[in-house]
Amino acid sequence: MTGMAWHHRMAGKLLRRVWRITRPRTLGVRAILLDPDDRIALVRHTYTDHWYLPGGGVKKGESTLAAIRRELREEVAIDDARFAALLGVYHATGEGKDDHVVIYVARTVTRRGDALEAADTVEIAQARWFALDALPDDLSPATKRRIAEYRGGGMTAERW
Repeated sequence: MTGMAWHHRMAGKLLRRVWRITRPRTLGVRAILLDPDDRIALVRHTYTDHWYLPGGGVKKGESTLAAIRRELREEVAIDDARFAALLGVYHATGEGKDDHVVIYVARTVTRRGDALEAADTVEIAQARWFALDALPDDLSPATKRRIAEYRGGGMTAERW
């Protein structure tokens, strides 16, 4: 594990402790981002062990759509995503926060081959395209549920 990854893991542990005490209300966004070959973009952060949908927090004064556009640029260097639908809005309390996560369905129109660039290598350890029938075994549980809902035609739960 690199020094930066260790720092991110320690910072994450500290933040989770603070959140358990302060219980902040937060707003996040993630994307089910597909390429022209119907592969899904997934990222592995430097501070966690699972694959996740790209996304992050919504900044003060920012719309959720502006936030997911920014996050896609920052995490996977995608700036041509076309947003097709809203999968759902989910409520998450697992890390001590009162978090709401908005999931968008989007498609990139540029054919990129197999490469997906991890734009922010401080935060993103890996970024890859995966066929929907060949997903990695170590998906986060919530990511696995969101992809299953997408494949099933829509939101089936409000809990993260």
